[in-house]
Amino acid sequence: MPQIRAVRLSPREQLGERELVVLGPSLGTSTVMWDAAARLLGEDYDVLGWDLPGHGVSPAAEPDAAFSLGELADAVAALVDSIVPGTPFHYAGDSVGGATGAELALRHPERLLSLAMICSSPRFNGAEAYAERAELVAQQGTAIRLQASAEIWFAPGFLGEHAAESSRLLHALRDADRFGYAAVCRAIAAYDVRERFTEIAAPFLAIAGEFDTVCPFSEAQWMAERARNGRAVEVPGVAHIAPTENPAAVASLLREHFARASSRAAAGGDVGDNAAEAAQ
Repeated sequence: MPQIRAVRLSPREQLGERELVVLGPSLGTSTVMWDAAARLLGEDYDVLGWDLPGHGVSPAAEPDAAFSLGELADAVAALVDSIVPGTPFHYAGDSVGGATGAELALRHPERLLSLAMICSSPRFNGAEAYAERAELVAQQGTAIRLQASAEIWFAPGFLGEHAAESSRLLHALRDADRFGYAAVCRAIAAYDVRERFTEIAAPFLAIAGEFDTVCPFSEAQWMAERARNGRAVEVPGVAHIAPTENPAAVASLLREHFARASSRAAAGGDVGDNAAEAAQ
């Protein structure tokens, strides 16, 4: 099982008084990508984040480390159990963090109160390219991805207007363990849940960024149409790291989604239908 660690992102020392939210990161980042959005969510929820192997606070990976995103989902479920045993939770993740959420919904459906996939997909295009990236980063380190990631992660103008936020994420990428990054790339290359997406029963939200070239809005719509209780929303002015680029919009969408899911559970059935919309 992949070795990962958690970070408490809400202000309360004791967890368990409010519903739990678990947040997953994008490749090359860490829980810092969620800091601003988590502060907003922390007013109403207990919030935990987790880091990918070799990223943030999670330990470095072995050179030959290999795992699937399904096994990463198992590790997330086990990590939550090590902190708050048996507690069901809302889950939201960006990119590969979102894909891990899809695997959670398929492998541990009883644990999820709801699922939100942000700037994510049921299958990432370019499996061969991810495999090649894995080998290159394992040999040369994550610094070789700085320029390409900056171009993909952020909408036009964000780097110049939000230097502190973008710098923190790029430093997280630079400091990530090369073998952990490579192992995640290989897991992404093998990930594909398209044929099983209709099995996802947790209240589902797909959030896409207007300028996201990796996971465009069409991917969010595809997922929302197939999940049993799905919605898709496009956030204007952001690209691939929406929780950092517009934390207020993402936190607002998630808070609404979590509340709808809780109302649905309290009502004992569906309170919504599949829909696509644009965030303001």
